[in-house]
Amino acid sequence: MLSYIESHETVFRLFSFFSIFIVMAAFEWLFPKRLLSISKAKRWLNNISLMVFNTVALRIVFPVAAAGFAAWCQSNGIGLFHVLELSHGIAVLLSIVALDGIIWFQHRLFHTVPLLWRLHAVHHADRDLDVTSGARFHTIEILLSMLIKLGAIALLGAPVVAVILFEVILSGMALFNHSNVALPQPVDKFVRWFVVTPDMHRVHHSIHRHESDSNFGFNLAIWDRLFNTYRAQPDEGHYGMTIGLSYVREEKHVVWLFGLLRMPFARNKAPSSAPSKKPNNSAL
Repeated sequence: MLSYIESHETVFRLFSFFSIFIVMAAFEWLFPKRLLSISKAKRWLNNISLMVFNTVALRIVFPVAAAGFAAWCQSNGIGLFHVLELSHGIAVLLSIVALDGIIWFQHRLFHTVPLLWRLHAVHHADRDLDVTSGARFHTIEILLSMLIKLGAIALLGAPVVAVILFEVILSGMALFNHSNVALPQPVDKFVRWFVVTPDMHRVHHSIHRHESDSNFGFNLAIWDRLFNTYRAQPDEGHYGMTIGLSYVREEKHVVWLFGLLRMPFARNKAPSSAPSKKPNNSAL
């Protein structure tokens, strides 16, 4: 199975992405969590256009994708796992977990460094959350993320199949936990011990900074619990909370493609004062 995935990377990734996208879009229609404040057709048009634009930009700037770079590192014996000579299965498993942790730290870094936050704010400016929000990132952030990912692959010596699986898991989980789906509370309570659920990640998109600076995970839920950034619920509840950014709300900035691409360079700024400190709501 692993060899099949490695030899059919493009087909496997496209099939996985569109399958998860269609399933989550269907669940949003059948079991929506919140009413949307902006036309879905308008948001989907621009969010998907940004995703397509980013995909083209990635292919131009990085002709060799992450899996291709992993193959080059493997053939040259670059990376920790090649030095340790671990078994292939163990190296695959450890690579997926380690890459997930690195992406968690990257996400937190983009919230901490003001210049990086200006890029990441494009993702947070979405006034609604649904399956398309999981692929809505500024192009420069996507390119920087790929650089970080390539560095992590070289450091770890991650096997090619691990990189493919990780990218599929990462994109698939982003579609899942950004979706506007109402999971039954007992299901959510159990699942979020292992992976990030829509309710858990929705807190991260709160208009309040003390909430958006929590629940940084995209896949494994352990990192936020481990580093004390886990927040169980938003202060105002999932139906009362406001999603997005307080300082930029106009549709021309937060919905339309040109506004999204221009946002990091616009004059809209986050409040200069430090976010209010509130105790971490860690109870389930």
